[in-house]
Amino acid sequence: MDVVTDLILQAAASPWLLPVMFAAAVIDGFFPPMPSETVLVAAAAVAAATGDVPTLVALCLVAALGAAIGDNIAYAIGGRVGTSRYGWMRRPRVAGAFERARAAFTTRGAPLILGARYIPVGRVAVNMSAGALGYPWRRFAPLSVVAGVSWALYSVVIGTLAGQWLGDQPVLSAVIGVVLALGVGIVIDRIAALRRRARDVAETIAHEPASATLRA
Repeated sequence: MDVVTDLILQAAASPWLLPVMFAAAVIDGFFPPMPSETVLVAAAAVAAATGDVPTLVALCLVAALGAAIGDNIAYAIGGRVGTSRYGWMRRPRVAGAFERARAAFTTRGAPLILGARYIPVGRVAVNMSAGALGYPWRRFAPLSVVAGVSWALYSVVIGTLAGQWLGDQPVLSAVIGVVLALGVGIVIDRIAALRRRARDVAETIAHEPASATLRA
């Protein structure tokens, strides 16, 4: 265990930490399997456990910048290739996320972009859909910056809380921080799904009288 702890501490102190964090945040913006939250929360937990405040600040800034760039890359990809060219885009979960984004963009573009940043698959679907559907980039760009900053702060706060709680155990604090971040992400995803279902039911009920009148 001491060997693992030493390796974690060395990785946190490595000059490559910030470039790796930046690259992970950028790639995660358009490639869902890249777990940038895991990297950020774990690194923040270790930095907090060792009292390395400058690294916490740098991680937040680098992650926010990388996230905003990655989201804009997804927007550009969406504008060029659409949302159904590749096989992974046609998987049921991803395709369903694209369809929900498509239906919501006309009325809820800003909250959709901001909220999706916290859901790994959702943010890629929303940002690519924004590009594919021609959502104005002059609106998308500043929203992506706000989303990236808020997401980075949220992830660093979770990592910091875990690191301060278990300051003498950096490995365990990193693990707990990642679990907490994943748990919050799942909760956000479930709440969003419930709200979508509620809206669908309300819209169905609202259209039923009109449909009944037409049939009569």
